[in-house]
Amino acid sequence: MTSNSKPYSLVIHGGAGTLLPSQFTPALKEEYSQALRDALLAGEKILKSGGTSLDAVCEAIRIMEESPLFNAGKGAVFTHEGHHELDASLMNGSDQKAGAVCAVRKVRNPILLCKEIMDSDFVMMSGAGAEEFATERHIELVENAFFSTPFRKEQLKEAREAGRVQLDHTGEEKFGTVGAVAMDKMGNLAAGTSTGGMTNKRYGRVGDSPLIGCGTWADKRCAVSARGWGEFFIRNSVAYRVAARVEFLNESLVAAGDQVIMKEIPEMGGDGGLIAIDSDGNIAMPFNTPGMYRGYVKENEKLVIGIFNEEES
Repeated sequence: MTSNSKPYSLVIHGGAGTLLPSQFTPALKEEYSQALRDALLAGEKILKSGGTSLDAVCEAIRIMEESPLFNAGKGAVFTHEGHHELDASLMNGSDQKAGAVCAVRKVRNPILLCKEIMDSDFVMMSGAGAEEFATERHIELVENAFFSTPFRKEQLKEAREAGRVQLDHTGEEKFGTVGAVAMDKMGNLAAGTSTGGMTNKRYGRVGDSPLIGCGTWADKRCAVSARGWGEFFIRNSVAYRVAARVEFLNESLVAAGDQVIMKEIPEMGGDGGLIAIDSDGNIAMPFNTPGMYRGYVKENEKLVIGIFNEEES
């Protein structure tokens, strides 16, 4: 590390909610811990070599999109009609460029499409048009069935029988939206989020994950990726709300995150969590659910993983 560089940091989440500790087997815990480690190590490899926070965020999320353990990419939940619709967003802190996509059915890694959109004249694309753009930018497309897993099929069956639209992190459901925030050696920040949405969702419902300022935000002061009950996160512009408290109220990142996640969202009836990092390398990972899949790695420090209230190196 040169005298002008900063120690890099990467923080990820795999959704808020999870099983209760009593329902979580050691084997299942290790499976999730390893998936989180894989994503952190992939992103850290980029940061360690002097790569950008944006590339590290993309790679960490791409790894989680490839895992059937999370509600993003492979392993995404089913809609009421029995297919998958994926949403994602990405934002670069240094210039506040952003890219977002919603309701795509064939894009293998939506976060990679977000990066291509960021480099275009647009910020957000949806559905078939986004997939046409993906083809032009040589982003891999797959059949919708690629995202299916037996667990998700059973989850849809149960939700249909119960006649409910099911939040992915409620009850005993244990998978979730993924996200990452990072600071590179140049001190630049970035954030990204990717999801399959809600089980049994209808009418083209879109949550907070692809919405800049709600599920994802990055500027020169801090970067945020949120996960929770999307409707409440949209109504509160959660990701930007944290950043605004840091900027205008001069709150610490931890205080700002706690105010939004531990007070404001629950008071409205919502739940969830977020991860955030500021330009000094401070991190925050508040959640008001039984647990949140999360982890972080900082330069010259041990990698840390957490699922419930405990964290482990």
